[in-house]
Amino acid sequence: MGCSETNNPDQQNSNKWWTITGIGIGVFIFALDVYIVNLALPSMIESLHTSFTLIQWVVLSYLLTIAITVLTISKLGDMWSKKKLYLIGMIIFTISSLGCGLSSSVEILILYRALQGLGAAFLSGLGTAIIVEAFPPEQRGLSLGIRAGVYGLGITLGPTIGGILLALGNWNLIFLINVPIGIIGILIVAVFVPASTVSETAKSFDIFGTLLLTLTLTCFTMGLTLSQNSSLDSSIIFSLFGLAAVGLIGFLIVETRQEQPMLDLNIFRSLEFSMGLVLRFVGNLVMAGVIFILPFFLQLIKQYSVDKAGLLLAIPPIIISVTAPISGTLADRFGGRIISLIGLCLMGIGCILFGTFNADSSITNYVLAIVPYGLGVGIFQSPNNSIIMGAAPKEQLGIASGLLSLSRIFGQTVGVPIVGALFSMVTIAAANNTFTIDVTEAPIEALVAGTQLTFRAIATFLFISTILTTFTWQLEKLSPRIEKI
Repeated sequence: MGCSETNNPDQQNSNKWWTITGIGIGVFIFALDVYIVNLALPSMIESLHTSFTLIQWVVLSYLLTIAITVLTISKLGDMWSKKKLYLIGMIIFTISSLGCGLSSSVEILILYRALQGLGAAFLSGLGTAIIVEAFPPEQRGLSLGIRAGVYGLGITLGPTIGGILLALGNWNLIFLINVPIGIIGILIVAVFVPASTVSETAKSFDIFGTLLLTLTLTCFTMGLTLSQNSSLDSSIIFSLFGLAAVGLIGFLIVETRQEQPMLDLNIFRSLEFSMGLVLRFVGNLVMAGVIFILPFFLQLIKQYSVDKAGLLLAIPPIIISVTAPISGTLADRFGGRIISLIGLCLMGIGCILFGTFNADSSITNYVLAIVPYGLGVGIFQSPNNSIIMGAAPKEQLGIASGLLSLSRIFGQTVGVPIVGALFSMVTIAAANNTFTIDVTEAPIEALVAGTQLTFRAIATFLFISTILTTFTWQLEKLSPRIEKI
């Protein structure tokens, strides 16, 4: 049964802004949490008397849980009320944040972080779909731009708020701050956000397909994560990727034979939808790689303090927060394709400029490179999200939102090890092939070589992706004309 809709224009207008406010709070704490936690890891090691290897699972357990569960949760959003499921997610996120803040050991903290990841999967997988339902199609870009801007604000304030909280007390405060914010978000969503659209056909749940998808995503994400550990037996990693491949093949076979599959593969017949997801993956791979390499340049090559480096790294999120709503509005007017491609080109220009950095580069050089990059990210995200959600069938907005979130997570998960491996290889090779040294101990000349080549490779990858996407979309435009001839 579909949701009841009011015919009062003023009420509808009020509902959509309450919706963006409630969902925005979830997006904000979701974005805030990532950067705050990374900043607090050194304090956690000392306070919890643990190791660097184990403390990484405070981050990994959170990301892995999101990757594994987000599509299943998104599918449930097409079957049941997205609003109620989103509320469940906010409640789980808030309670688990309290549990994280009260944890007395690293093992308990990792457990609560995994639970927090489950709550975040609800927020990440369903929030975009709820916003798309609340706003008319001609304002889709604007609404998703506001969402992207709120996300940018969260990652901008993350280091600042985290630094203040760590200065005021210990690491527990970075989790406890989510509790009052989460409660406010829960109340707004519960009271003011209208009921969600529920599909009248998707009532059965594909358990077998869900289990196969869970197996596939678990093995794949674990394989990617563990592949970064050079001391681990490679046969374990190959086995995980092998199981992921078998699980994927089995999942595709099962889904083609189901009347109501977990993932309706027909959704990928839309070139607009599929290419949008590919670009989403590419964009997030690049973003993850850039934010991974830049701190090495600022701290190891330029020898800037952590505070100064953090301030310089806050420039892109500020630009994104301002640019994203504007680019969303432009996408509503001129179409998402051209705006998103302009964004990718600007990101590429920024990476080319990053590729000229050396030990003598000034803050002015950094700003001249980071501004087009930040503008590119802000311009790309909202139109790309609008393309994906606009091409999705209305009854599959939940699963489309989940796929959008999954492509982002996979882009980030793949981007860091690939870019990190390239940077490490080039840097160590430039250090006279001394493969026994750690990257952080390499001479500045070698670090400069690694930085330059890595960013040039990223820029090349971006421009090739942009050209191939443009060519594909042009072929799509020409195909109807060719058929007529």
